[in-house]
Amino acid sequence: MSFNAHIITAYPDMFPGPLGASLSGRALKDGLWDLALHDLRDFGQGKHNNIDDTPAGGGPGMVLRADVAAAALDSVDNETALPLILPSPRGQVFSQSMAEDWAQAPGLVFLCNRFEGVDERFIEARRPLEVSLGDYVLAGGELAAMVMLEAVLRLLPGIMGKAESGRDESFSAANQGLLEYPHYTRPNMWDGRAIPDVVTGGDHEKLAAWRRAEAQAVTKSRRPDLWARLNDKKDDKSD
Repeated sequence: MSFNAHIITAYPDMFPGPLGASLSGRALKDGLWDLALHDLRDFGQGKHNNIDDTPAGGGPGMVLRADVAAAALDSVDNETALPLILPSPRGQVFSQSMAEDWAQAPGLVFLCNRFEGVDERFIEARRPLEVSLGDYVLAGGELAAMVMLEAVLRLLPGIMGKAESGRDESFSAANQGLLEYPHYTRPNMWDGRAIPDVVTGGDHEKLAAWRRAEAQAVTKSRRPDLWARLNDKKDDKSD
């Protein structure tokens, strides 16, 4: 069974975009995942098929109508109760562990916001999971949906060349949430810099220890916030 991705958007022509290239693009052609696009404008109201309106109480911008968003969502064949994701700067921050959880589902539904957001009554009624890429604002949810979906797709069986390719990646559970260790390839000497002997020495136990130490050092220097959180979790477990 393929992974079913549903995208509700006012701009369906943006898809598959980069998801149609490289590993995810090949997997789409091979039927490992399926992309279904649902145009919000097909559910617009009135003679102009409006999908948005001015904010109640005044203010700048426009708000996606709750009745339009609900009608679009109801058009999705979702008998398996796929998770509904609303990309939003108000949401919890997207993470690798979230991608790993979503990869276990049979698919996902993304409602891509535009304007000032969607009417809060839709959120209250349909309970989407609001998810943010970070502390910044995009013009709409389409690019965020692409990023989240790619993070999930590459974890699906058969999409990456080797299943173990994602094992020691940054933020992965197998890597205990650390950033990834350095990588090297040919030539052995470049710009006066040699590949470390431990990498090419053939001692797998020493290499594993070196990679672990490097992952810790990189995490501590580049993401002290992440390093602190990881150590806090260790302290909590030891209590």
